[in-house]
Amino acid sequence: MYFDSHAHYNDERFDEDRDMLLNRIHQEGVEFIINIGADMPSSRESISLAETYPFIYATVGVHPHDVSTMTMNDIETLEEMARHPKVVGIGEIGLDYYYNHSSEEEQVKWFKAQLELAKKLDLPVSIHSRDASQLTFDIIKDSGIKEGVIHCFSGSQELAVEYVKRGFYIGIGGSLTFKNARKTVEVVERIPLESILIETDCPYLTPVPHRGKRNDSSYLPFVMQKIAEIKGITEEEVARITLENTKKLFKI
Repeated sequence: MYFDSHAHYNDERFDEDRDMLLNRIHQEGVEFIINIGADMPSSRESISLAETYPFIYATVGVHPHDVSTMTMNDIETLEEMARHPKVVGIGEIGLDYYYNHSSEEEQVKWFKAQLELAKKLDLPVSIHSRDASQLTFDIIKDSGIKEGVIHCFSGSQELAVEYVKRGFYIGIGGSLTFKNARKTVEVVERIPLESILIETDCPYLTPVPHRGKRNDSSYLPFVMQKIAEIKGITEEEVARITLENTKKLFKI
């Protein structure tokens, strides 16, 4: 049994077979899934999925790509949504200076606002950070937030250690299996398994040997195999401990 800590099953690429797929992967060993909100509509859709499937939980939040249109009314709406009993976190929030779909100033403003919301509601955060590793860390540190996961971690092993010291988890997914994953391999080597969550980010980041296909939670064993290989332990141990980690973080 294992836990997919970051998925987007509301994505249109699942429209044709969503129900059949979710029921199949649950029967095959995916005990729980966190479906992640990335804007206001997908946050609502994540809640709807969580209401439909007992093994799915939701987060709500606005991804840095989409914060340019945010208002304080959206923060109030997110707060209302976050009080739903199956909402277990705020996210996917953070900074993305690679694409800069929203200005850097807007990204920082609304990242801080959503961190404050998480703090107010005592909820963990799911963090997106790209080409802004140190600033993301500094803003989280200044916010006083002590619970969360850095989704699809791409920073240095030194930064990963600093996050772990703060009580954060590091999200590891399909990119660990890619040929250019040296930095991520070093992170997995360096930090304890007790600080790792496994994730798909589906439908994106499908692991080798299925790279290029639509990702889903049934491919997580390829990530677990790679972690087990790096750590010199069994896949069963990786599954068990990362399941415990995710349940602990999201209080499930």
